[in-house]
Amino acid sequence: MLPLRWSLLKPLQDGYRHGRRYLAQKNLLELTDRGFFQGIFPDTAAPKIKHLFTTSQQSVYAGFDPTADSLHVGNLLVIMGLLHCQRAGHRPIALVGGATGLIGDPSGRKTERNQLGESVIETNLRAIEQQLRQVFENHEKCLWDTSKHKSLLPPLTIVNNADWYADLHLIDFIANMGRHFRMGSMLSRSSVQSRLESEDGMSFTEFTYQIFQAYDWLHLLRRHNCCFQMGGSDQTGNLMTGHELISRVERKREVFGLTLPLVTTEEGDKFGKSAGNAVWLDGDKTSPFALYQFFLRMPDSEVEKLLKLFTFIPLPQVEQLMREHTKEPEKRKAQTLLAEDVTLLVHGEHGLKQAERVTNALYKGNVEGLAELNLAEIQQTFQGATMVDLLTEPGMSILQLAMKAKCFPTETDAVRIINAGGFYVNQKRVQNIAEVLTTGIHILRNGVSLLRVGKRNFYIVRWQ
Repeated sequence: MLPLRWSLLKPLQDGYRHGRRYLAQKNLLELTDRGFFQGIFPDTAAPKIKHLFTTSQQSVYAGFDPTADSLHVGNLLVIMGLLHCQRAGHRPIALVGGATGLIGDPSGRKTERNQLGESVIETNLRAIEQQLRQVFENHEKCLWDTSKHKSLLPPLTIVNNADWYADLHLIDFIANMGRHFRMGSMLSRSSVQSRLESEDGMSFTEFTYQIFQAYDWLHLLRRHNCCFQMGGSDQTGNLMTGHELISRVERKREVFGLTLPLVTTEEGDKFGKSAGNAVWLDGDKTSPFALYQFFLRMPDSEVEKLLKLFTFIPLPQVEQLMREHTKEPEKRKAQTLLAEDVTLLVHGEHGLKQAERVTNALYKGNVEGLAELNLAEIQQTFQGATMVDLLTEPGMSILQLAMKAKCFPTETDAVRIINAGGFYVNQKRVQNIAEVLTTGIHILRNGVSLLRVGKRNFYIVRWQ
């Protein structure tokens, strides 16, 4: 069955299907044309990297610390990097930091992270590992055309750095590894400098983070022949420390770093939980509908960049899409395709269908779409809405419903606001306070009514 997104843009359908073979060539540096790589190091290594990617299978790793029980959109670009590696025939490795998560990465932070307990770390690890596997499965099911590719995708390898640190003795580690780190280089990192100059300073615990991330890379090089590490541009200092360690310990081995741009808002703010605006990949924290809407609402000035970063659409098709979008920007074709592909990747076809049903119900006046959602999906979509249990009563009026659901403090307020057009039942404005509730219109077949006062005050009525 063809993925749903192809139904919207008929002119692009054939080109996009063919374009699923994109990056069958192994040179990942061609992603630079998409704005994907912000830098490589050593900065003179491009010819060597191209040779390695095009002549042999490589292993590429990226790290994810379990500082929360979900990854977020800020992490998604790094996951996209691993997927591009996989599509090109290379081996993706995701490192989850069961050990480094206890320390806390100071990169991009103004204050020290709150220390997490081991039980919290374990819970977060399990959740993140499941998310990573789910995204890779969704990619293969929804965004990878097996009929066009005879070879299988290299499997994702997930490793936990707590597994190797558990067997290391502190004195041995410091004696054998510590001598290879230089204080001048470590102190010069921007992530360290900014914290040293801050009012709170930097703890020794955080300062050691780059040592452990460096050793992670050395371990993966020895165990998995992993010569490439990928991370956001805020990880540059940590990647460079790893490169320096390996250069001293494994002098005959060459390793390379690939940095990705940080995903920011139009105002330049970083997406992420630290910034307080995280869009989570966990459907219970950010519903498929909310994720879909997040990308659907992207401004025209950002959508082309995000199509290049968060989809696998070939550049010629992106350019064609943007030409169509420019002619009819009100149709939001570019944002729609972006939202579809990201939702497919994170939540699969079921999640995309759910997001589209809710979108149709909320913004296109499609009551049937709202009726198809179960109670859990409605609660997930309208997080923070007041839940109300009511008994059905023959002849109940709109005014009685509003008062029983406690939508208004007084009946006088209810009459005034309803008459003024500020009250909605299942996304339809109602202004007749005496109107009697009708099954199928006011009470949906799923046994739910969605009430709204003004623009954002939702009440979910569950009928008994």
